[in-house]
Amino acid sequence: ENPNSVLQMLDWLEQHGMKTDSLGKKNVQELLKTAQEPLRSVLLLRQKLAKSSVKKYQAMEMTACKDGRARGMFQFYGANRTGRFAGRHIQLQNLPQNHLPDLSEARELVRQGNYEALDLLYDSIPDVLSQLIRTAFVPRAGMKFVVSDFSAIEARVISWLAGERWKSEDFAAGKDIYCSTASQMFGVPVVKHGINGNLRQKGKIAELALGYGGSVGAMKAMGAQEMGLSDDEIQQIVTDWRDASPNIVKLWWDVDRAVKKCIKEKTEANVKGLHIFCESGFLFIELPSGRRLAYVKPKIGENKFGGESVTYMGVGEQKKWERIESYGPKFVENIIQGIARDILLHAMMNLRDYRIVAHVHDEVIIEATDDITVDEIVQKMCITPRWARGLTLRADGYECEFYMKD
Repeated sequence: ENPNSVLQMLDWLEQHGMKTDSLGKKNVQELLKTAQEPLRSVLLLRQKLAKSSVKKYQAMEMTACKDGRARGMFQFYGANRTGRFAGRHIQLQNLPQNHLPDLSEARELVRQGNYEALDLLYDSIPDVLSQLIRTAFVPRAGMKFVVSDFSAIEARVISWLAGERWKSEDFAAGKDIYCSTASQMFGVPVVKHGINGNLRQKGKIAELALGYGGSVGAMKAMGAQEMGLSDDEIQQIVTDWRDASPNIVKLWWDVDRAVKKCIKEKTEANVKGLHIFCESGFLFIELPSGRRLAYVKPKIGENKFGGESVTYMGVGEQKKWERIESYGPKFVENIIQGIARDILLHAMMNLRDYRIVAHVHDEVIIEATDDITVDEIVQKMCITPRWARGLTLRADGYECEFYMKD
């Protein structure tokens, strides 16, 4: 009756001889390798339905005001641990990316309602609709969008805060950080599409997966297994990355020790420009900007391995008020994302004379007249705050007639 109902779909599959306990993306891909008809067609159709993101279009209709503009889409300080904005209504923070080479043509066919042509030209109409969600956002008549985003902001911030000098220097020199990371890990020169270029991908997934204490599981989530790597090879990459980034690893455990000490002894500590202290039933971590991250009713408990762990009260994964467990690398993740948020707000203040219509984590979308250039927006984005001396920022930008991912 409802193909989007997981329970109904699992029940139907079982009735037709396929027993599975999950319809997650990777699980469905595995099932498709051996599925016979009609099971194969049903699984493929469900995949397409899941991608169509029809609810986004419904949310747009519900959110749009009489003048066609969507408002109230950003909640200030919506993420209570980092202070980042949260998306509301249409949820700009989790829009599907677009990879269609002929985006404008596909968009025009949908606007015309020419579904026969869409069916003829593309494998999947739901996939096309999914990729076109961003393009529904358009500037006023006679205006354009200028989109600018920070390049590798979290990697830059953690390298700067931890004092991982080789990374900060390579960022400042404009080098490809994934090549630099692979080179540092494997002790050989790595050039994109050049010498040892095959190692760059390993450097990339390591850089993306391991900055906040991730290990083999985090690497697998980033697609390490799909690269044909065994568990032993993945573990070796984890070890190589940590050996190449000793100051980042040290930052995790310096923060871990400082937080535990502050909770136990009701004292304060300073770690790499962070001021950590307990006051009035809160654990506070004061960021270089002066803003504080707050953790309610912190305690020292015991983790599943029998070691010490920090817990505090907060809204957990089930959206319930409960005790949440944390440790050094997780606190560092909150800190880095909090600092990145402050840098975005600093950029938005520098861009206050422009019409910012939206922003997503590390990206600003500006509704601009023709005389405003991408370069002038990017230059203002790259101004480092006074409290972040030594941090090199880089931003990229592009202009478009409708919102898209360049």
